[in-house]
Amino acid sequence: MKRRLSALLLALLPLFLSACAYAPGAATPTSVPDGELAVHFIDVGQADSALLLCGGQAMLIDGGNAQDSSRVVSYLEDQGVDTLDYVVCTHAHEDHVGGLSGPLNTCAAAQVFSPVREYDSKAFRDFVRYTEAQGLTPAAPSPDETFSLGGAVVTVLGPRRDYDDTNNTSIVLRVDFGETSFLFTGDMERDAEADLLSDGCDVSCTVLKVGHHGSSTSTSYPFLRAAMPEYAVISVGEDNSYGHPHEETLSRLYDAGCTVYRTDRLGTVVAVSDGTDVSFLTERSGSPETGRGDTSGSAYIGNRNSQVFHRETCANLPAEQNRVTFDSREAAVSAGYRPCGGCNP
Repeated sequence: MKRRLSALLLALLPLFLSACAYAPGAATPTSVPDGELAVHFIDVGQADSALLLCGGQAMLIDGGNAQDSSRVVSYLEDQGVDTLDYVVCTHAHEDHVGGLSGPLNTCAAAQVFSPVREYDSKAFRDFVRYTEAQGLTPAAPSPDETFSLGGAVVTVLGPRRDYDDTNNTSIVLRVDFGETSFLFTGDMERDAEADLLSDGCDVSCTVLKVGHHGSSTSTSYPFLRAAMPEYAVISVGEDNSYGHPHEETLSRLYDAGCTVYRTDRLGTVVAVSDGTDVSFLTERSGSPETGRGDTSGSAYIGNRNSQVFHRETCANLPAEQNRVTFDSREAAVSAGYRPCGGCNP
């Protein structure tokens, strides 16, 4: 059984990390213990950024918005990172590329990846400028290309086609470490997901970085059935204007049996793999979500109008005339109802 560590307050996070020998302020990423991979899903609000540390090497995947640049730089400094072996811009939208300029300005980079070399935005042009200032050119990795990150093996799964939708151009990476694996999907939408499956890509994973901040246009049922992650991490901003993560996506993740970590509720999420088990730390106190809870003897109340179902104790139960009762969660889902985002039935 996978180990789960209780969420800790921000004040305790450095103490725990120190005990694990990769404390903030350590001289280099080599302070990560041998035989471990640490994946930091940095809380950059409604954006994406992840730092991977393994065997003395570091990879930064996306950097959030331009306004998050200093936040990411500070986070790298806290982890003792001054050299990035790999910098990955999954795609050209600002909430992924915007914050990479700061790290590229303060850290030495060995390789920089991007699916494109040109995009009409200041954020992307700044990313290219700081990359070129290091004597590098953003390179598009080839599908099925592999490279090492310490003791981990990184495989490029996508993009596998040319797409008009920038989200679908996202670089998709699978990171294997021992018996565990992490899948990073950028903002890949259903079309690109389907292409990965049709090409026979192995998308199975222990931890899934959920695509497009939990949008309903990503993380389709066929993709989830192939991936079957035990854990899912959603990088998303609190009370964002998009309504992310969408209820449909959460429902699919819960139906797949995922334990879900959300940065809007838990802050930065750190997953640590020893090659066999994955454990988690969170910046804020709280618990991940499973969408289940103790439901023994419970009934579920559906709203005939909205097709949403609730726990019996939910504050948003529909009027009596609009209610339909289900004996189980599975019965509600089978009837086409989706779970309430408030009570998470």
